[in-house]
Amino acid sequence: MVAGEFAVLEKDYPLLVMAVDRYVYATIEDSSVYSFTSENFNLHHLTWHFDGKRVIFDDYSPRLKFVTSALATVLTYLREKKVETTPFSLTVRSELDDEKTGAKYGLGSSAAVVTSVITAVLEKFLPSRPSRYLIFKLAAIAHVRTQGSGSGADIAASTFGGLIYYKSFQANWLKEQLNQSRRLIPVLQKKWRYLHIKPVKFPSDTTVCIGWTGKPASTKSLVGEISKLKQTNLPAYELFLQESKEAVQRLLESIEADDRENFFEGIQQNRKALRALGEAANVPIETEKLKQLSDAAERFNGAGKLSGAGGGDCGLAFLQSEDDRPKLYDIWQEHDITPLALSLDTKGTVVFYSE
Repeated sequence: MVAGEFAVLEKDYPLLVMAVDRYVYATIEDSSVYSFTSENFNLHHLTWHFDGKRVIFDDYSPRLKFVTSALATVLTYLREKKVETTPFSLTVRSELDDEKTGAKYGLGSSAAVVTSVITAVLEKFLPSRPSRYLIFKLAAIAHVRTQGSGSGADIAASTFGGLIYYKSFQANWLKEQLNQSRRLIPVLQKKWRYLHIKPVKFPSDTTVCIGWTGKPASTKSLVGEISKLKQTNLPAYELFLQESKEAVQRLLESIEADDRENFFEGIQQNRKALRALGEAANVPIETEKLKQLSDAAERFNGAGKLSGAGGGDCGLAFLQSEDDRPKLYDIWQEHDITPLALSLDTKGTVVFYSE
């Protein structure tokens, strides 16, 4: 997430989100039984069946909750479309976490898993290629059914790729629609009234750097703490919403005008709003390492901020020159911040066929 965190959970509040070039791979093949393998979770050839509504694993693990929901959602959709399915084996492999330690960087792995599973099953059984919006909506339904909340921005990034100006469909609205309808297709065909997805691009010659603080963050916990502020200090919360919206709108205008300097100022503006939100809620959104990460970017006349819910995980730095990247990384490493070799991914979901 580039800017607009927390505020995006409210109706009509924008966010900038980018996809990065780390991937989840889903491989689907014909089989005599329905089976699932996850190399990362060390789960191999787990058999399951679909009873028309639910996917039931013969040997269930809580780690399968997002996969279970994704399979149930996409198979329900195909059933409603009267598309016949046959048994298949599905293998999922993720490269989103640290290869050596398994540490989580906070790159939205559950969203990428759900998106990849749904894309694989649709590609196998639909007679024509599914639209990105169909993939996104099915993944959003599966994710909300599992998690109960969330903006869906990570799903949009996984599906569409690139940099996206985004407004959330609103999880509560989606749950109401699902509760009111016995079938998925009417919900999918309906206009998702709050949803907005617009591909955009960073201003020219903007260098994007991503650093990992080494500390995982609990998005659910931090969102819960911010929700308390909404109840206890509504003026402070509403001030944050307004400042966040103004910052993201400034970023969008700078993108459209290809104005890099104004873009950096918009990032700084959003950083300030998020820091004030954390102080008002007495929650360490901008931790000391995230502060150091961002301050280092400003030393090179750039801008930096936390990414996502804060409290750890990753931060972003935007620089004027690629030549400053090594010097920025040196400062980060002095503060025990790990530079991540990540770049903008522009492809989104991609399908490969093997012979």
